[in-house]
Amino acid sequence: MAFPPQGMRSEGGNVLTELRSGSATTTQVGYLNRNKQRNHGTIGLAGTDHMQLAYKMICEQDGCGHEYGANGSDIFQRKCPRCQSGAEGIVWE
Repeated sequence: MAFPPQGMRSEGGNVLTELRSGSATTTQVGYLNRNKQRNHGTIGLAGTDHMQLAYKMICEQDGCGHEYGANGSDIFQRKCPRCQSGAEGIVWE
């Protein structure tokens, strides 16, 4: 996948929601943490921690590809809920 993503699209090609970066290095679209979790950006949904936004994360461990949400403050250390026994992700959809 190319970075930054061009947005999530419907079958008709219309942009439904534009993903965007936050202000910190770890909240930039395309940031890859030490556990191979890639930040794909936020659409402005509130996170579960005080004053945080939820960010779309995708696991880049071989064969996984799990998509989940994470608070911006957790991105640097997140582990995949599916293949790395990380904390359950924020519901993204």
